[in-house]
Amino acid sequence: MSTTSATRDRIRDTYLKPLGERPASTARGLHHTALVSSDVETTVRFYQGVLGFPLTELIENRDYEGSSHFFFDIGNGNLIAFFDFPGLDVGPYAEVLGGLHHLAISVEPARWQELVERLDAAGVEHEVHSGVSVYFRDPDGARIELIADPLGEMYGHQVL
Repeated sequence: MSTTSATRDRIRDTYLKPLGERPASTARGLHHTALVSSDVETTVRFYQGVLGFPLTELIENRDYEGSSHFFFDIGNGNLIAFFDFPGLDVGPYAEVLGGLHHLAISVEPARWQELVERLDAAGVEHEVHSGVSVYFRDPDGARIELIADPLGEMYGHQVL
């Protein structure tokens, strides 16, 4: 067994409790995840137009004058949000320690297939895995996964 596997097993044995033994979470859900957008309209056209996530709000960012803070409905009372930072050179998207690897959004299986077709029609490069996950990058390079598994499941395995 590799050192990595042994470490993973030790952490799992130490901290992962069976469902009936886990305490209730102190949180009530994800309010929103905020990403950076290089162009508000391009982001709106992609998330609302291609993915079908309705724009729910567009306001000025209270922390940076001239910047926008805008939100999309991703279902179940959850939002994905964006900031733009005009005049700042934030550089291209990069996966960094402590940064975003990918954002996984659950969609109904019938809707999942429709969204894969929308990605095709929009010319968005994507990769399908396990028949239930499709990975692609948004206009700014953030990796997004649309997964047909229900909330609380990962490839048919209960994780919640």
